[in-house]
Amino acid sequence: MAWADIPACSHSKLNPYLSADYEFKGGFRLLTKTFLHFCRSTYPLPMKQALYQSFIEKKKAGQKSFAVLIDPDKVDAEKIDQLVTLASDSGVDYFFVGGSLVISSHLDECIRQIKTSCSIPVLLFPGSPSQISKYADALLYLSLISGRNPELLIGQHVISAPFVKKSGLEIIPTGYMVVDGGAPTTVSYISNATPIPADKNDIAMCTAMAGEMLGMKLIYMDAGSGAKKAISEQMIEKVAKHIDIPLIIGGGITEPEKAYRNCKAGADLIVVGNAIEKDPHLIKEISNAIHSVAVNV
Repeated sequence: MAWADIPACSHSKLNPYLSADYEFKGGFRLLTKTFLHFCRSTYPLPMKQALYQSFIEKKKAGQKSFAVLIDPDKVDAEKIDQLVTLASDSGVDYFFVGGSLVISSHLDECIRQIKTSCSIPVLLFPGSPSQISKYADALLYLSLISGRNPELLIGQHVISAPFVKKSGLEIIPTGYMVVDGGAPTTVSYISNATPIPADKNDIAMCTAMAGEMLGMKLIYMDAGSGAKKAISEQMIEKVAKHIDIPLIIGGGITEPEKAYRNCKAGADLIVVGNAIEKDPHLIKEISNAIHSVAVNV
């Protein structure tokens, strides 16, 4: 019989110190098990990746996607119903909800209304750590890699990390790049960061490459809400050719043709907000243009 097979009582008869040792190890194992259970219940693991996987699969297939951006400050229940109906009828892929400055308190209500009305996934596009809702499907965990503001690069993330982890949301680390759209925008003002000049394609390329190598899962290039000019196809193409992760483009897109050209240049997902606020019926036209881009075979 092996020593490990001898019952604990036999150990104690052979050596009185073994009984105390056995009890200590048993108590330690119980403590460890309790601690691990606490950690798992407090911080659910593994982290969900369903939506991110859909991004990756679509990118591999060359399938382009369209997201409608909804700012909770600019919509009421009637407007949300209209946008959801148009989006569902037009084959919209995602809703992005959030903004640079959300001052209302109905973020949860906005998302819940969308979720109860359709099956289109809802991703949080937060302007601050407070913009978190458990009712969303995922969170774009934005790090402003184009600026030099440490708070938006990592500082606010440190503060929000415990709450984000406990939210149960799918967390998607996203390298956020603000590009000059020809006019001061809310995002450039709030971030206190200088946008990448519109004609500096190499800077944009290197910034996106750095973001990918630092572990970002998405790159989001944004000209900002109310931009006078959208990001050029030349810049999009330059960036797209040098990264392997999905590329999101937003800001200043006001017509279907521009959305189509952005996709042809290498964008994987187009986000439109302001133009749709002014004319919700653009949803169908822009969606048709994006989804008309040929898929890889």
